[in-house]
Amino acid sequence: MEHIINTLIPIFTLIILGYTFKHLRFPSTEFWPMADKFTYYVLMPSLLIYKLARANIDIHHTINMVATTLLAITIVFFTLMVLNFFLKYEGKAFTSIMQGGIRFNSYVFLAFVDSVYGDKGLVYAAIILAFAIPYLNVLCISTFAIYTQRGEFSFKSFFKTIIKNPLIGACVIGGAINISGVYVPMTLLKTLSLLSAAALPIGLLSVGVGLEFKHLKSAKSELISSTFAKLIYFPAIIYGVGLLFGLHGMMLSVCVIFGAMPTAVSGYILARELGGDTTLMASIITVQTLACMGTIFLIIPIL
Repeated sequence: MEHIINTLIPIFTLIILGYTFKHLRFPSTEFWPMADKFTYYVLMPSLLIYKLARANIDIHHTINMVATTLLAITIVFFTLMVLNFFLKYEGKAFTSIMQGGIRFNSYVFLAFVDSVYGDKGLVYAAIILAFAIPYLNVLCISTFAIYTQRGEFSFKSFFKTIIKNPLIGACVIGGAINISGVYVPMTLLKTLSLLSAAALPIGLLSVGVGLEFKHLKSAKSELISSTFAKLIYFPAIIYGVGLLFGLHGMMLSVCVIFGAMPTAVSGYILARELGGDTTLMASIITVQTLACMGTIFLIIPIL
């Protein structure tokens, strides 16, 4: 247990530091949005390319891991649809519940896996990320189209979004280098290594900057439903599905950690752009990020 505490406490400390820096306006209010953008477009892609390019990937078990992840997402998605059929949430609110129930924060996910399992676990996490992000985008946009009559899905806009996503692009580049065996100069690898070292700490600080408490009082059962689905139900489902696909050890653990992660901060942006409930979405992001600090301490020792 001491090892787990020493591993996870620094992650939560960086998140809290990010929140503290935001309220101290240090180094400035304008700094953090730009830092987040720099992390998203430069630091995180550098990390993913560097780790995937040098990894030893087992294709057979990797396919089972990806299948486990996508099937678990699908099960949670339809479970929430059924729940809404009975509880009849308001349409805009349900889009936030759905996003909260199936999306994940990639910064926190990669940081957790890196802290617990190191480079090999980080490679598994990057592979999951490459397939989960586009699939989750389809499900979330479809939810908006159904429940708000906005966000109509089109393959053209979908592929445009995927091509522009730097995290997916980095996974493709890193995977292509790995599979093709193309020689990468040591100077370039060293450069990527140095850049990647800054990715996770700055990413975690940005997560803290995104925490917002002012709307928590207005959230009720919707907040409970979304948080339970994401932090309790999702990891339980993905664990069961993983066993069915024959996963074990680190691969199964990384899948469960993926399921146990809080929802993505980008869910707020999507809610704003497509007519969702932004107040509820902000509350879900904040509560899940904080609640994850408790639930992950229960999950990691079991794994």
